[in-house]
Amino acid sequence: MEIGIDSFASAMYGSTTLTSVDAMEQLLERISLADEAGLDVFGIGEHHKKEFLDSAPAVILSAAAARTKNIRLASAVAVLSTSDPVRVYQNFATLDLISKGRAEVVVGRGSAIESYPLFGFDLKDYDALFREKLDLLLRIRDEEFVTWSGKFRPALQNQPVYPRALQKKLPVWLGVGGTPESFVRAGSLGLPLMVAVIGGETEHFRPLVDLYREAGRKAGFSTEQLKVGLHSPGYVAATTEQAIADYYPGYAELWTKLGRERGWPPVTQSKFNNLIGPRGVLVVGGPEQVAEKLLRHSEALGGVDRFTFQMDNAGLSHQRLMQSIELIGTKVIPLVKKNV
Repeated sequence: MEIGIDSFASAMYGSTTLTSVDAMEQLLERISLADEAGLDVFGIGEHHKKEFLDSAPAVILSAAAARTKNIRLASAVAVLSTSDPVRVYQNFATLDLISKGRAEVVVGRGSAIESYPLFGFDLKDYDALFREKLDLLLRIRDEEFVTWSGKFRPALQNQPVYPRALQKKLPVWLGVGGTPESFVRAGSLGLPLMVAVIGGETEHFRPLVDLYREAGRKAGFSTEQLKVGLHSPGYVAATTEQAIADYYPGYAELWTKLGRERGWPPVTQSKFNNLIGPRGVLVVGGPEQVAEKLLRHSEALGGVDRFTFQMDNAGLSHQRLMQSIELIGTKVIPLVKKNV
């Protein structure tokens, strides 16, 4: 199992508001440490809000590429529905050259919708935009000269797209939430799957993952091609007690605020305790507890090839995030590998 981190490039931590310059520098320091600590991947999301600095993830990842040697660098996710697939490919092909073959693209429709009015797209075309643009992105990845036509973008007639990625086939993952159609689409295309599970119990996603694998097999793809990734909120401290004390206040504040916006109930200590329990989605605890939970999640989903922590959205300080990354690299990863 590969283990890494996803970040939304938060501009704020706790009660202290950092300058954007400081917040970006700290993010790059965390990516550098993740590389040094032996983590496998670091992903940057895409948002267009004041509290996040990740509106241009490929730029952040390129800066990280210059500071790192081994860690893979990915979007998490790139909102393909409101982007030009030509530019998405060019940006990540350029990143692939800078990083010497470490770039990956995780694409999705986006759970946040602020990019639709910003770039002039209609939400009623939410899925149609994504289907068409994914088709074009895969065509560009696989063919240097592209002939293509669609509804939402001017046609291409034997048009070359440069630069080409260093990797022969730039990895494109499909980021999904909870719709069966998305899982089937990923399997039918033979794309690796990144499942975002942010609430409830991870095992409830097993039927959807099974749909993905069955669709992939029917389309003629091998088990090795049908990779499953899992993205969940999480945090590692020296002990489980310390992890809860660090993580709960900021988590409760954030998710209660989101709940008011989206109609969810407020976070309570009881609900939080269920989420960090053996079957709950949150991967919060000491190294031993976290390693055990990652293995349980993998078993529940019939095997997980990659897990990424989302940890910088709970008001944690840069120092605590750095300590958590160090523990993931020195404690959690060895424990997981020992038991796989």
